[in-house]
Amino acid sequence: MTPAQKSCHEKIAPWIKEFFEQAFVPEPSEPLFVVPLGSAAAMIEVLPWGDNDSMIRTWSYVVTGVELSSLLLHFLLRQNVAMSFGAFGIDDDGDIRFEHALVGSTCDPNELCASVMAVLRAADHYDDEIVERWGGKRAVDRHLVAID
Repeated sequence: MTPAQKSCHEKIAPWIKEFFEQAFVPEPSEPLFVVPLGSAAAMIEVLPWGDNDSMIRTWSYVVTGVELSSLLLHFLLRQNVAMSFGAFGIDDDGDIRFEHALVGSTCDPNELCASVMAVLRAADHYDDEIVERWGGKRAVDRHLVAID
């Protein structure tokens, strides 16, 4: 972990505990938090960014195992335009994710909370709609998220 990552991780840890009682750290040696909500869970990663800063990337699986048809991809791109914070993307495995990033050194508690909630709400809302219209599985149904 870089010094900037460590500093950011230490800065946001109390905020996450304050705002999200169900948050947990799956691997204590990694700068990662998990926050569950409904059928979704947000992963909050502190990553290096440049030589002297960090980035807080919050993301959630939305749907896995879905055929990435042109209609589905068009739908995701159209939804991206309507989003206040964050965007849909496709990872290397073809899974649909929703994510948002913040600059670590300038992040404040309200900004972090808004970012995490935007990701959680989008993933929790859109997973059902996408599965109903195009198939696949919600992340919780594939056990990719930990839900109480």
